[in-house]
Amino acid sequence: MSEDEIKELEKEVKRLKRIASEWAGQLHDLVEERLPAAYEEIPGIAQSTYDACKAWADANAKLNSIQSS
Repeated sequence: MSEDEIKELEKEVKRLKRIASEWAGQLHDLVEERLPAAYEEIPGIAQSTYDACKAWADANAKLNSIQSS
């Protein structure tokens, strides 16, 4: 993998981490401010948070693998 590709992957990891953090914040806000009335929102927000965290974890694992080799 070229240096430019690694830098792009690093940027992507940072972007995905920001997105995951934003979803985590939405989940936190739901718990802190809108439950129990908004309980029906739990599955959608939880799934989106999970998906965002998984995307970050996958990209981060790829980056770590490249950097350690």
